[in-house]
Amino acid sequence: METVVSGIRSTGKLHLGNYYGAIKNFLKMQDEYNCFFFIADLHSLTTHPTPENLQDNVKQVIVEYLAAGIDPEKATIYVQSDVTEVVELYLYLNMNAYLGELERATSFKDKVRANPDNVNAGLLTYPVLMAADILLHRATKVPVGKDQEQHLEMTRTFGNRFNRLYKNEYFPEAYAFSYGNNLIKIPGLDGKGKMGKSEGDANCVYLSDKPEAIRKKVMRAVTDSGPTQENQVKPTEIQNLFDLMQVVSTSDTVQHFDDLYNKCQIRYGDLKKQLAEDMVVATEPVRSRIEEIAADDAYIRKVINLGAEKARESAQQTIKDVREIIGFRKF
Repeated sequence: METVVSGIRSTGKLHLGNYYGAIKNFLKMQDEYNCFFFIADLHSLTTHPTPENLQDNVKQVIVEYLAAGIDPEKATIYVQSDVTEVVELYLYLNMNAYLGELERATSFKDKVRANPDNVNAGLLTYPVLMAADILLHRATKVPVGKDQEQHLEMTRTFGNRFNRLYKNEYFPEAYAFSYGNNLIKIPGLDGKGKMGKSEGDANCVYLSDKPEAIRKKVMRAVTDSGPTQENQVKPTEIQNLFDLMQVVSTSDTVQHFDDLYNKCQIRYGDLKKQLAEDMVVATEPVRSRIEEIAADDAYIRKVINLGAEKARESAQQTIKDVREIIGFRKF
């Protein structure tokens, strides 16, 4: 069975875009592949989180992914820092990662421009740690977005370089993977593009949002003054609302408001009220599970310990092999 590895950011809450994108992918993958999903708390150190924020964020992410359907019996879900073998592999790979190629990484240049006062070595070698995360389990499939494709290419570079240097075809090549055409693209509430935390909380409907918070956000969604002629093309901000409605509402509801729009009889307040209520209903099962799991510290600890045990079993074998290949042996 092929192995899938995916890192989960240890900051931020899950929103509808995550749920109908990455998580829906994960739910399929865990039934078909050997999956390792890790919370990337080591990566988060590049931004210097406080100890309190770091632990709280890790717990929140685990709770929300479990509530959304990740099954710790099917997939291995673990905290990155619990598997210290990744740091050892990171060191070995760093010995053969060159300054020029790291400095050319698009994400590094972007972060330098955005945070010129925090250009640390962790930012520079971020692609190496990402490669270690993937190569540690000898994965062949990695669910990544467009912004991570260069890092995945660098992972193949580092793995192949290791193989050539030590004349051993140990690390397989890993490639980007998703269910592509089956994914639903979730627009944000700002009327501009996709739902995302980088655009601010007002742009997102989080899976943990209380019903009243959802209603307030949706009612503030961007609209225009309304159609001026029948059957006119919807502007982006209005089409976004209809796209959201197609995800959470019934087809009859979508058709009803579409007909009103085409007849120039639509009232956006009514549309947004309906959309908000449908979002409340759509997110209720996950929201209830989040509250239930968050209150069960014993279960959370059990999941974390189980994930660490399963991940370390894979990681320890890789490190044992790598040390032998490099030439580290006991006298």
